[in-house]
Amino acid sequence: MSALVEGAEQLGIELGDAQLARLDQLGAALREGNRRVNLTRITDPSEIETRHFLDSLSAAVPLLDRLRQGEAPRLVDVGSGGGMPGLPLKIAFPRLRVTLVESVNKKADFLRSTVAALGITDVEVVAERAETAARQAEHRDAYDWAVARALGTLPVVVELCAPFLEPGGLLVAQRSGDLDADMLHAAPAFKALHLWTRTPIYLDLPALPRHGLVIGEKYAPTPEAYPRRPGIARKRPLA
Repeated sequence: MSALVEGAEQLGIELGDAQLARLDQLGAALREGNRRVNLTRITDPSEIETRHFLDSLSAAVPLLDRLRQGEAPRLVDVGSGGGMPGLPLKIAFPRLRVTLVESVNKKADFLRSTVAALGITDVEVVAERAETAARQAEHRDAYDWAVARALGTLPVVVELCAPFLEPGGLLVAQRSGDLDADMLHAAPAFKALHLWTRTPIYLDLPALPRHGLVIGEKYAPTPEAYPRRPGIARKRPLA
């Protein structure tokens, strides 16, 4: 896992032998589970290390100082799929309290069985659509940190993730390309969901070219109107 270790070090994240072994287990579980459930198109072990695991770990960059101080943020991974980025983040930072939101039951079952097989604690799997889970009292305005991959355009990511955050919480969206243009396009969504935007972070990682992070900080509780009914965020994005 030299590419993963080197990339993680570039991010400022140190992975020990036990963490690397657990990530190796996760990669094996992902390849095996993919035979039964469509979890990922990426099945080559070396690509899993970089395009899944390293990409997942990059979402920790805006919170590294807090994580190094031993804080235990409450993290929600929206549309978790095969557990990215939530499970690699949990493995790298064991104190995290993680909720994986995944609406496809077969994928949610994979997540539960994988968490049990890896012996990971403080991980909850919620088999609900994000629009539904974010209106439940235990999840609404409740998390310190929200992440998501492959949910869609940035306005969709903002509407589906921001309702989970408590005021002061951070949305970290992994994106590629022109982040400033992406943020401008999503400005109405950030405003509607009560998020300030921070300066985007462009990451210089050879294994992940043109990769960066868009960051939003929640400054007030979620307006009652959001998230809208299931499917509406994608049909009529706030852009």
